[in-house]
Amino acid sequence: MSFFVDTSVWSLALRRDAPESGPEVRALIQAIEGGATLITTGLVLQELLQGFSGPKARRQILDRFSAVPFLTPDRDDHVRGRVEESLSARRRSNRTDRCTAGGVVHPHDLMMLTADNDVIRIAAHSPLKVWSGQS
Repeated sequence: MSFFVDTSVWSLALRRDAPESGPEVRALIQAIEGGATLITTGLVLQELLQGFSGPKARRQILDRFSAVPFLTPDRDDHVRGRVEESLSARRRSNRTDRCTAGGVVHPHDLMMLTADNDVIRIAAHSPLKVWSGQS
């Protein structure tokens, strides 16, 4: 199985004080240990680099992401992401990262690993496949 791991899960997993041991982080660890393919976008990497400070954190993030394949969203991915995001009846925001992720995940048949409740709500009204403990 191939996973698109969003910023919410990576940021929990990479915390230096005490990595979150929530189900999404455990799923990420199991995916890595099980040899699953992890996919990301430049936007996720950028958000992580902006969210963690200092040269040591930057090096660690860049090292960890050096082997993670990148998908580059194209025009259709961006348009599709906006449409899928708008399908949510309980939409709370139009954040670009959520829209772009939604546009990339579905057409590439990826399972999204997220801890973001807004993304989970969007998935309930779209064809996005979002990991849950039952996935």
